[in-house]
Amino acid sequence: MNKQIFIFFILLSTLSMAQVESEKLPFYEIEDYPETYDSNFIVARMIDGLGFRYYWATEGLRDVDLEYKPSESGRNTGETIDHLYGLSRFIRNSILEHNKDETKSELSYNEKRKQTLMNLKMVSDVFKSSKEIFKFEETSVPFWNIINGPISDALWHCGQIVMLRRASGNPFNSKVSVFQGKLKN
Repeated sequence: MNKQIFIFFILLSTLSMAQVESEKLPFYEIEDYPETYDSNFIVARMIDGLGFRYYWATEGLRDVDLEYKPSESGRNTGETIDHLYGLSRFIRNSILEHNKDETKSELSYNEKRKQTLMNLKMVSDVFKSSKEIFKFEETSVPFWNIINGPISDALWHCGQIVMLRRASGNPFNSKVSVFQGKLKN
C-alpha cells in the first residue's frame, strides 16, 4: 500500500511539474518584426521591449534577491517589482477600455511577475491587432504621458532590478540580447 501511495505522489508531482513547465509566459523572446509597420506597431514594439527586459530581469530571482536592498532609503528588489506591477496595471488600465486589471488580492512574487507580463502582453496585442490607428484622446490620460511616464519608468526600474540582482550575487543571464530580443546561441 505504501508503495502505491508513493508511486501516486511521484506521478502527481511529475504532472504538476510538467504543467508548470508547459505554461510559457510572454516575452521569453520578442517575435519577429513585420516588413511594414504603423504607429500602432511601433508602440506595441516598445511594450514588447519592456516585456522582454522585465521577463529576463526577473527570471530566476531568489528570495535573497527579492529582499536585497543596497541602502536604507531605497526599495528592495521585491518592492521594485511591486512598483513595476503597479506601472503595468496603470498602462493596461489607461489603454484598454474593457478588460482592466482590477486585482485586489495580494499576489505572490510568481503571480505578480506573471500578471505584469500578461498586462504588458494584452496592451501590445491590442496595438498589434487594431486595424485603425489608435486614437490618443480615448485614453484616460494623454498617451504621451503614458510613454514618458509609466513606460519609461518601467524600463528604468527593469535596469534597477538587473543591477540589484547582480549586487545580490545573481547576475542577469549573459545570453540575453536586448538588441535582438532573443537569447544568443
